Amino acid sequence: MATSQYVDENGHDDGYTKDGTVDLKGNPILRSKTGGWKACSFIVVYEVFERMAYYGISSNLVIYLTEKLHQGTVKSSNNVTNWMGTIWMTPILGAYFADAFLGRYWTFLIACGIYFLGMSLLTLAVSIHGLKPPPCANPTATDCKKASTLQLAVFFGALYTLAIGTGGTKPNISTIGADQFDEFHPKEKSQKLSFFNWWMFSIFLGTLFANTVLVYIQDNVGWSLGYGLPTLGLVISIMLFLAGSAFYRHKKPRGSPFTRMARVIIAALRKWNVQVPSDPKELYELDLGEYTKNGKVRIDSTPTLRFLNKACVKVDTTDPWMLCSVTQVEETKQMLRMIPILVATFIPSTMIAQINTLFVKQGTTLKRNIGNFSIPPASLHAFVTISLLVSVVLYDRFFMKIAKRLTKNPRGINILQRMGIGMAFHIVIMLVASFVERHRLSVARDHGLVESGKQVPLSIFILLPQFILMGTADAFLEVAKIEFFYDQAPEGMKSLGTSYSMTSLGVGNFISSFLLSTVSDITKKHGNHRGWILNNLNASHLDYYYAFFAILNLLNFIFFLFVSKFYVYKAEVSDSLAVLRQELEIGSKHRVTNSQEVSTNRHVNGST
Repeated sequence: MATSQYVDENGHDDGYTKDGTVDLKGNPILRSKTGGWKACSFIVVYEVFERMAYYGISSNLVIYLTEKLHQGTVKSSNNVTNWMGTIWMTPILGAYFADAFLGRYWTFLIACGIYFLGMSLLTLAVSIHGLKPPPCANPTATDCKKASTLQLAVFFGALYTLAIGTGGTKPNISTIGADQFDEFHPKEKSQKLSFFNWWMFSIFLGTLFANTVLVYIQDNVGWSLGYGLPTLGLVISIMLFLAGSAFYRHKKPRGSPFTRMARVIIAALRKWNVQVPSDPKELYELDLGEYTKNGKVRIDSTPTLRFLNKACVKVDTTDPWMLCSVTQVEETKQMLRMIPILVATFIPSTMIAQINTLFVKQGTTLKRNIGNFSIPPASLHAFVTISLLVSVVLYDRFFMKIAKRLTKNPRGINILQRMGIGMAFHIVIMLVASFVERHRLSVARDHGLVESGKQVPLSIFILLPQFILMGTADAFLEVAKIEFFYDQAPEGMKSLGTSYSMTSLGVGNFISSFLLSTVSDITKKHGNHRGWILNNLNASHLDYYYAFFAILNLLNFIFFLFVSKFYVYKAEVSDSLAVLRQELEIGSKHRVTNSQEVSTNRHVNGST
């Protein structure tokens, strides 16, 4: 039996963390003085303010591009989704630098500086008259003066500087939060189980403020103040994060995950003709002590992706590009096994992109007044947020308890099942959106508003069902997606694993741009009308476009069912809760110091 480096000879816990976390100087740290919800409170509050800053820009961006930069429906929507695609793709680079060189804490702080620079430039771009074109009475008219090259360069330069900054913050802040809970301490492990639910809850508190107060200020007071407040919010969030530095636990960077994975793949290819021994014990592996003294995990060989096992077949060299350990091979397998699931999340992410583009544009065509108060179209985002918050609480407090009794699974349902429910919701969402848009177009025709493109005499609240359902879908799919990619990633690749969920959103936004442009062009050239997506939405056919999305979601759901059937979980997700219950019963008396090796070496089929 292996013993922890911080357990005395009698097997008693000495109070130090057992998961390899250290302080900023690299020294072992006491559990009682660091981490847990005490440290996470600073991180969670940071996220509230940072999300307020981010969504204060993104939620209403399509309106600014349309009304101030005088861009059409397709161009403005694609500029939003291309920017948001970049926002969600850059975390790959942020995760790389964190895992390979700087660590999560320092990568995060440097990225915060870049983020602040981008926000500051953006505030200037919307405030200085020379950096935006002159006002136009009808922003969608063809005779409006377009933004100059300099004006576009400054505005989009600021946006993409901001995108680079978020690339370093997004994959690391949630991982830093999760790192505050010691997997090898029963109480902290139990607290970590609900971390991602409440993490999403805190995120959307900031989002709620942005989608109500900030978008109202932008539409009715001014863009300078509307962008200045998010910038101030970002400054406050960074200061709050720094205030908690003394309580944070840190994990040392363990080298580039891309390099480690590349070594396994190349070593396996170079030993293409080498026979893999039937006994896994004959494969190359480091001594267990090499792992335990560094707070790492040794993983036993598995039969999945068996070709990669060639990389750890012993040869007459220790060249890391020819010989890899079993653990290194299994880490690579874990990252590769998640790719089909990742691909299955692309289409739902494409649907999420519609919230910031076409859903908002629809709102501009409807009646928005309640007395003298005008509802900003982007404020309907708030109903996504409210729906998600309510759904997360109901899921955590009621749904999971009921499901536990029915399934006997400590989680109620496993993570992939939770994701699948979210994907099913996306089919319903686009069907509802299609029927609502068909009704809107019918009323526009009845009132002779097709050619003029004027406001349709329907309340903006007819769009509520698609926004509310999107929030419910997020409570299942988005929360589960973040938890899934974090938990399934190897210990040394957690930031990269977290970036998978963000890559999904990035690719989804780029797919949205591609589909919007492609469908618009094809329907203009080959359709029996002027096209499905025009600047005049009353003459468009978004109902057809949304129906197309519903079919796309159905096909993707079938694909997800297929790939999830063959997925093999890491033990932490599927059965460690049963182990945890036993640990909680006896953990106050004795500490089982080899639980890391036991839990990691077990694998179960994804259907459990």
